[in-house]
Amino acid sequence: MEYNWKIREKAEEGSVTALSKEINVNTTLANMLVNRGINTFQKAKDYFRPDLDKLHDPFLMQDMGKAIDRLIQAIQQEEKILIYGDYDVDGTTSVALVYGYLSQFYQHLEFYIPDRYKEGYGISEKGVRYAASNNFKLIISLDCGIKAIEKVKLGKELGVDFIICDHHTPSEELPPAVAILDPKRKDCNYPYKELSGCGVGFKLVQAYAQHTGRDAAIVMSYLDLLAISIAADIVPITGENRVLAFYGIERLNNNPRPGIKALILKSKIEKEIEISDIVFKIGPRINASGRLEHAKASVELLIAKDLDDALRQAEAVDTVNAARKNFDENITKEALMMIEERNAIQEMKSTVLFKEDWHKGVIGIVASRCIEKFYRPTIILTESNNKATGSARSVYDFDIYEAISECSDLLEQFGGHKYAAGLTMSVDKVVAFQEKFEQVVSARIQDVHMMPVLEVDDEILLDQINYKFYNILKQMAPFGPGNPEPIFYANQVYAEDVRILKDKHLRFNVVQDGQVTRPVCIAFGMADRTKYEDEIVYKMLKRKMRFDLAFEIRENTFRNNSSLQLYVKDIKFD
Repeated sequence: MEYNWKIREKAEEGSVTALSKEINVNTTLANMLVNRGINTFQKAKDYFRPDLDKLHDPFLMQDMGKAIDRLIQAIQQEEKILIYGDYDVDGTTSVALVYGYLSQFYQHLEFYIPDRYKEGYGISEKGVRYAASNNFKLIISLDCGIKAIEKVKLGKELGVDFIICDHHTPSEELPPAVAILDPKRKDCNYPYKELSGCGVGFKLVQAYAQHTGRDAAIVMSYLDLLAISIAADIVPITGENRVLAFYGIERLNNNPRPGIKALILKSKIEKEIEISDIVFKIGPRINASGRLEHAKASVELLIAKDLDDALRQAEAVDTVNAARKNFDENITKEALMMIEERNAIQEMKSTVLFKEDWHKGVIGIVASRCIEKFYRPTIILTESNNKATGSARSVYDFDIYEAISECSDLLEQFGGHKYAAGLTMSVDKVVAFQEKFEQVVSARIQDVHMMPVLEVDDEILLDQINYKFYNILKQMAPFGPGNPEPIFYANQVYAEDVRILKDKHLRFNVVQDGQVTRPVCIAFGMADRTKYEDEIVYKMLKRKMRFDLAFEIRENTFRNNSSLQLYVKDIKFD
């Protein structure tokens, strides 16, 4: 795939020079930090040395006092409490965290995860009626509920109170809950707005411990779950999320709970866990249960107390994940074939595909796969409960939620954010929706949105790549949205010793005039990549053609020998 390189502008020179001197780093690193908003010694200290003592007071969140009062009342009166969460990674980790914490000292608890196929996303009527008929007096909803006005009203009528913990953007009208914890509320002055759903649940637990004098260290022992939610839900790793993710990943590497330990073993992660390991290995396994069967299995795994039990549960989850991969691959092939066989679709600015027998659990993944091949806003729809239901994924800097909102007259339900959304409509509205969505996207989308963007931090010379430089880069982790892994570029280089690995990847040494360092480069999946007039990159490299190279710097360890390698992000020939 061709990329449009977006090279960050140089930061203000005076700020770069001052920071370089203050924290004793070179100007390349200082420029990168200033571009990330780290322009003073104190900000650099907070960034490189995250501190749990710097977490915000949970009682700064609107309604937190009400939520804690109602929770304490429920516990004192021995009311039954239902911990209710969504079926994705953020929802299941949220439930595992809040249920796991409260169950240590309170017995009248259950957790509830809606069935993706029978109940759909969020708080369901079935879930509310289950709570009422089983004498639950309080539901704590996690990662959902901010738009569940009718369901919360129903709960009220049936004698069930709600504490809503959510992180999605609210509508103008809020549900009539006892307390609504959501930093995105317009009237909420909580200093950090980008918590995950699990993060909001964590703040509830933190506030409870703070108010009742319980040991804060026990609350912090749940940060492994929170780190997984932050990574898997793709929330910004800035501010408070950065502190929580930093210590959560530390716990994942040193002392994870049994269920997560079992997932790590099943994922065959044999190095220090990073955000990318959660996104591509741990998260999909947790998600798999909710995609194909019932997400209750994932919560039971995450709250397991014994490693042997957890390993048995993880084996079952792993089997479901393998089936999920199979569905994903087959449906992706079908979807791509539909696009390739219809010239009219290929000419469009959007992709909206519908097939009634596609598996609802993987259509979001399929939408992402289609974007990898046909880069444009994409919605994949299938039939569920006699409705067309779908997942939407977007491209760089295009707000797909807004585009869907403009088609709301054709929809029964929708929700999401700039880059991902879900929607439901009557099956007979699909064709009309396809047409209207294409009109909306065509009117809004610009040429710059139609090519994937590679955000590049700065140019460096190959001799700058050494362990002193790399060790500072490592301290910038955890990486993710808002704090991306640094990508550099080197100008006018050429390749030597070019080889193909496993018929898929390229390996070569990169050479730059006037530079002694000749790092090894690994270009994953580029063995058959072409450029321009379908010339193969491998042959162009073999001919020592000059190119600009965009890359990440990584450490490779093989047989106890470590060296720095460049992971190629893109190659641009002259």
